[in-house]
Amino acid sequence: MTTARGQTPTQRRRPELAAFLRGRRARVTPADVGMAPGLRRRTPGLRREEVAQLSGVGVTWYTWLEQGRPINASPQVLDAVARTLRLDQPEREHLYHLAEVPYAPDREASAEAVGPEIQGIIDAMDPRPAVVYNTRYDILATNPAYRDLFLLPQAPGTGVPNALWSLFTVPADDCPLVFRDSELPVMVATLRSAYGRHVGEPAWEGFVSRLSAASPHFARLWESGDVIPPGPRVKTFRHRAIGELRMTSVSLSVNGMPECRIVVYTPDDEESSRHTAELHRLRKATGTAAGTAAEMSATAENPAP
Repeated sequence: MTTARGQTPTQRRRPELAAFLRGRRARVTPADVGMAPGLRRRTPGLRREEVAQLSGVGVTWYTWLEQGRPINASPQVLDAVARTLRLDQPEREHLYHLAEVPYAPDREASAEAVGPEIQGIIDAMDPRPAVVYNTRYDILATNPAYRDLFLLPQAPGTGVPNALWSLFTVPADDCPLVFRDSELPVMVATLRSAYGRHVGEPAWEGFVSRLSAASPHFARLWESGDVIPPGPRVKTFRHRAIGELRMTSVSLSVNGMPECRIVVYTPDDEESSRHTAELHRLRKATGTAAGTAAEMSATAENPAP
């Protein structure tokens, strides 16, 4: 594949990479990195050899990188250069793309909450259930319609509710998913598809270990090794007050939260639409989630073993 100027994408990225690195190097002063300015400095920014030294890489290698030569760069080396040049997260991601290295965000610093703008969006979707998950199924935000369908006990050690913890530790008869035996393997396979980016991270390893100990069913599914990417699915929910609801789940990405998604549940048929509207009316009449508030509180305090 070539561009309109007869260049391949890789050939076009190299001068972009060179210009980007030169520009970012010029804005970092010796004082910014604790160095004396020295004499006869012709540039207000760092010299190439200074960037190389501070990044722990060879001067020739860094020079070739800044010249856009076809050299291989590892994530560890790019991270070191990014720290020296004081790149923020968007700039770091841009550097990775120009160097043609797969970018992974700061995975340990996963989000634990959403801002008022995102909360306002999912609240506005009511009476359609909506939730913000991260890739571990931690529940970062919900609207009342979502809380009508799910119990929300906290996962020990995380301090936040977790959908998988809820579904695997409540008794089978209390699980809101009608087709539990087919739905739960899909969720575990989706979790494992994200786990590959987090192998060895304490938050992930601890979560998998605790849930495996709490639920032999989860442990068996986890050991199967199946992986599935997230995607639209039709789920059937059981609600004690109004019966069954068939809902299509659709995932939407959240700008600025790369490992999070908004999941919206839309009625899949007319009967489910009526039941969704009825749940909304019951909640408005009682001022709480219909038929679930007591169970949510009890389960959160005493999660099932």
